Amino acid sequence: FAYSGFTKITGEFAAGGYLSNVAATNGNPLAGLFAWMGSTPWFVEFANVAVPYGELFIGLGLLVGAFVRLAAFFGALMMLMFYFGNWDMGHGFINGDFAYMLVFLAVAAFAAGRILGLDSFVEGYEVGGRPLVERYPWARYLLG
Repeated sequence: FAYSGFTKITGEFAAGGYLSNVAATNGNPLAGLFAWMGSTPWFVEFANVAVPYGELFIGLGLLVGAFVRLAAFFGALMMLMFYFGNWDMGHGFINGDFAYMLVFLAVAAFAAGRILGLDSFVEGYEVGGRPLVERYPWARYLLG
């Protein structure tokens, strides 16, 4: 993810053509949604920024183990959209995009950032004499 985002940022990336054309050609159940996204200028501009930077930050978060649950959630969301965008039932419902979505969800569920990542250090960081996650319990949903 980090490499894919980096290459999109440093190269030319345009989401409009993908959004407008991909779903209509493969019998996608969300073809209308993808057509709307591809024909809506503000959404195309949003996707032109959100996809490359989202991929970069998701990849970096997972590589260093920081904000793993947040990164895994958005990674799963991106993979879900890629799953529907690359819709092909020639080999069944399960493809690489779906499998990666499940991996992202498993990483989030098991709080993998606490095992070999920076999240364990961030959670233990003291704020006002108390660990961060004790002072701000909602942070547990982002870290781990």
